[in-house]
Amino acid sequence: MKKTLILFAAVSLLSFPSQAQTDDGIQRLDEFRYPKKREIISIPKVNGLTVLKCDFHMHTVFTDGHVWPNVRVQEAWKEGLDAISFTEHVEYTPHSADVKPGNLRPHELAENLAAENNLILIKGTEVTRNTPPGHFNALFIEDDANLVADRASELDKQAIQAVVDQNAFIFWNHPGWKATQIPGSYEWIPFVEEMYQAKNLHGIEVVNGFGFHKKALDWALDRNLTVIGNTDIHNLIAHDYDIEREGVHRTMTLVMAKDRSAAAIREALEKGNTVAWSSNYLFGKEENIRDLFNACVTMGEAYHEKANNQGKVTKYYEISNNSDLYFELQLKEGNGTKKVILYPQSAQTITAAEGQSTLTYEVVSTYIRSDKHLAVELSL
Repeated sequence: MKKTLILFAAVSLLSFPSQAQTDDGIQRLDEFRYPKKREIISIPKVNGLTVLKCDFHMHTVFTDGHVWPNVRVQEAWKEGLDAISFTEHVEYTPHSADVKPGNLRPHELAENLAAENNLILIKGTEVTRNTPPGHFNALFIEDDANLVADRASELDKQAIQAVVDQNAFIFWNHPGWKATQIPGSYEWIPFVEEMYQAKNLHGIEVVNGFGFHKKALDWALDRNLTVIGNTDIHNLIAHDYDIEREGVHRTMTLVMAKDRSAAAIREALEKGNTVAWSSNYLFGKEENIRDLFNACVTMGEAYHEKANNQGKVTKYYEISNNSDLYFELQLKEGNGTKKVILYPQSAQTITAAEGQSTLTYEVVSTYIRSDKHLAVELSL
């Protein structure tokens, strides 16, 4: 009985938070706070280039978003991003009665916090025209003094010219967002062709939030435009994305840059060194996705073999994914394991019949065209 009482007393002491010597009348329940920690998204270098995680399209209360700018910095820090840009609408300020409008005001308010948290903050804006022609994001602008707020169609060219004059990197946002509402808007329209011919269009947002704009990927590939993926977030990230679930990340652009700086991001964007990433899926130019796959996935030599009753030999291999990306492979040529799922930071066993030099797989979690996946050969 005595032992039971002693044990009960010990358990009771462990069951309650320790109290300070001086009781100020407050029992602090800090054990229930969300731990302050930054996620590390691990992606190895690609051909010597650092893979930066970027979101170049987001909104705050200064236009039609629902959060203060600092919240966007806190979210990005927590999720392990490297760079973000506030791209507020020039022409749409629904909260102007409560918040003093200013296209670059969010940048000014969040600049110090971003620096303190080692986050690259890039000046940007969204040039919001009626659809068509639609919306365009301009990154690396200098100021918002001459941006065009009037949405009259005759001022569309002037609105684009205002960011061209600032040497902005310009991409077409979510081209298909009104596809079912405005016939003809989800096409390569003459206005966009004029921008392209004048070299005033540099990229296309292929993935916007949870939407893969299939035509946009093909347009980017056919015209050598930079592939972009962003959230276009208005709510809290955690409100829209189930980021507590393993493997779920916000939509973002993976930028393969020579270093972790705004200048290197600009250079990589201009070279088209990007892949759009949305949790399990990758979208981009074939060479970029292939280089990314090769940097992340390695195939070992055969470590075991087994003969069946007919004398046919099966060899065993290990394939590893040393990144936080997800790759799903389906066999297309050869005699081996039909389906392989490479979860983040994991390995799988592949078997193959003896006498083959390669197996060919389609990486069905990648898109190198709207209807085409990356094909890879695994050497045996």
